[in-house]
Amino acid sequence: MSKSNDRARVVITDFIAAGDTEPEQRILAGVAQVEAFDAHDESELTGRIERADAIMLYHHLGLSRRTIERLERCRLIVRCGVGYDNVDWRFAAERGIPVANVPDYGTEEVADSAIGMMLTLTRGIHYLNSRLRSSEGEWKYTQAQPLQRLRGQTFGIIGLGRIGSAATLRAKALGMKVLFYDPYVWDGADKMLGIQRVERLEDLLAQSMVVSLHCPLTEETRHLMAHNTIAQMPMGSYLVNTSRGGVVDVRAMPEAIASGRLAGAGIDVLETEPPRDNDAFITAWRDSANPCYHRVIVNPHSAFYCEEGLMEMRLKGSEACRRSILGLAVRNVINRKRDGNYTCGGKD
Repeated sequence: MSKSNDRARVVITDFIAAGDTEPEQRILAGVAQVEAFDAHDESELTGRIERADAIMLYHHLGLSRRTIERLERCRLIVRCGVGYDNVDWRFAAERGIPVANVPDYGTEEVADSAIGMMLTLTRGIHYLNSRLRSSEGEWKYTQAQPLQRLRGQTFGIIGLGRIGSAATLRAKALGMKVLFYDPYVWDGADKMLGIQRVERLEDLLAQSMVVSLHCPLTEETRHLMAHNTIAQMPMGSYLVNTSRGGVVDVRAMPEAIASGRLAGAGIDVLETEPPRDNDAFITAWRDSANPCYHRVIVNPHSAFYCEEGLMEMRLKGSEACRRSILGLAVRNVINRKRDGNYTCGGKD
């Protein structure tokens, strides 16, 4: 803790504007002063955060080694969100700086969005709306043929964390059979949720009508779904990604849609946002002559959003900073030291 609480500083690097910090000030009143920079690039933080006691980070930028090594007295970095791939948490651990996330704020919303995308795709809702709006084809349900009943179909989950588990319960409520692939989840999770574990990714892909991604972005999961893995899915299947953009190599999407391997895809988040105008996938999605135009949904990384969830994220991030400055235990630290090694915990 800094020498006196009234001199402690909590810096919000991005997403929150300077005049919009009432929720954070409410939690940190009498403990720390709050500063918000609404930065859009890490370079904008130079000379502004070095003497922060705690840092709250959203998703508009990252905290790399070069920034973390300049921190003089920081006791906590909070990634206000679930994923933390935009923080060099390993180097922060070497500096003795805990990194925490807010893993539960958008659980319901992201799970709802995944299921919503699945229903919109598998029931032909998006396809028919898109075709009719473009004055293509007859004003008849037959445009969407063939559609299959969802009950009894297989919903494949990759990553059985909080959000994956919530999506599981929703898919089960629709009468779907749920498989999951997650080599890091504990034994018994399948029994607890009444679902089936598969040991190999290829087994899940081969059996699933819908594959829904809920895993963090790591070196192991980067481009987990690409040309070779999508090719293992059944013809006419569906892919939904509400996790991290880098988990899916969307360059594979136009070919998979054109061939009929994928009947549709819901992409909530891209690897680069906003995408470049010359991005091949975005070009295909915007081209009314391309099959992606009618069969792919793209959202601007919005699955997490609702007013209640956003406020929950801000308040919980602020509470973590308050506890750290007061010398209290902080929950949801993802780079704790275990058995002499710093390990990463927490998942979508």
